[in-house]
Amino acid sequence: MTSLTQAPINWTAAITLLGTPIAALLILPVYAYHHDFSMAAWLSLFFLLAFSSLSITAGYHRLWAHRAYEASLPLKILLMIGGTFAIQNSILYWASGHRTHHRHVDDEEKDPYSIKKGFWYAHLGWMIRDYPAAEANYKNAPDLLKDPLVLFQDKYYVPLVIATHVIILGSVGWLVGDLWGVVLLGGLLRLVLSHHVTFFINSLCHMFGKRPYTDENTARDNFWLSIATWGEGYHNYHHIFQYDYRNGVKWWQYDPTKWLIWTCSKLGLAHNLRRIPSFNIKKAELAMKFKYAEQDLAIYGHDISQDIHNLKQRIASEYEAFTTTLNDMATLKEQEVMAKKQRVAEKLHQMDDKLKLEFQLVEQRLHHHRERLEVMVKTAKKLSAS
Repeated sequence: MTSLTQAPINWTAAITLLGTPIAALLILPVYAYHHDFSMAAWLSLFFLLAFSSLSITAGYHRLWAHRAYEASLPLKILLMIGGTFAIQNSILYWASGHRTHHRHVDDEEKDPYSIKKGFWYAHLGWMIRDYPAAEANYKNAPDLLKDPLVLFQDKYYVPLVIATHVIILGSVGWLVGDLWGVVLLGGLLRLVLSHHVTFFINSLCHMFGKRPYTDENTARDNFWLSIATWGEGYHNYHHIFQYDYRNGVKWWQYDPTKWLIWTCSKLGLAHNLRRIPSFNIKKAELAMKFKYAEQDLAIYGHDISQDIHNLKQRIASEYEAFTTTLNDMATLKEQEVMAKKQRVAEKLHQMDDKLKLEFQLVEQRLHHHRERLEVMVKTAKKLSAS
């Protein structure tokens, strides 16, 4: 294992990631004191931050790293430009490393930015030194190696970084009549914020928050971080269902990246949006509710675990029956494709109706069992306090 202080320094990353915050702290107050910033410059900060950050979340992350949806060429080009403008390395490097993170999450040897090595390492340190775990290995990205746009950006990454900054900042600064204000706010400060907003996912989202879907890794759901990270804060969900184009799967959860992808699909710019079936999501949620309930009951020390066991058995039998229905339906769909017979099609229609009804019944029973479980936990707490 390479020591955290023995790996050679990556000077390009170190200068960029440490130099930009220092430059922002030194230059921005001096410029503001002598010249002040125009409203247009402040607006450029917000809009260019949204452009670069959403290009990472919707492009680098959900499109290229996870293939959660498919995008038209114009949308891919736009996301590539915005991702390049964010200066987080090429699509190929970023997506390959992220796939490695998901495959080996929390493994100190193989996870490129394992939180097990501490906040600093996961947030920033893994990029400043050339650690073996963070070295590029594109064996897990054969699809990206066949993408001409990805290969073009990877080959000409540095010239593209320079070109995007000159063209975007120069054009916006010229249009609003405040070139240096846009360069400092829409360029420098935006870059610092964009970097650390993304890095929060690797660090804070593996440290603080709830785990409603799985506790097999350190990823957490954190509402406040979802605001800062354009919807990426629902990280516990993402780590168990990484191929879903949504991170905030509930309709009310703040996930502007999800809304952007959905809007693009309605405009014909994106298609084949991948969604995890709601049944799978509810099953994962229920399993964790039982696990947390059993932990609460163990803490309070009252032996009502048999009631929990009975409830779990009842739910398991209902899941088994429902899964059988799903399997029967899948079989009929295959038969429909192969045979195209009227008899099979009619039976499939009947199964659709049966499935909808059964799903509603399962939803009702699960709600009833959750209420019973909450009452049992509250009773245990009261008994413990008395």
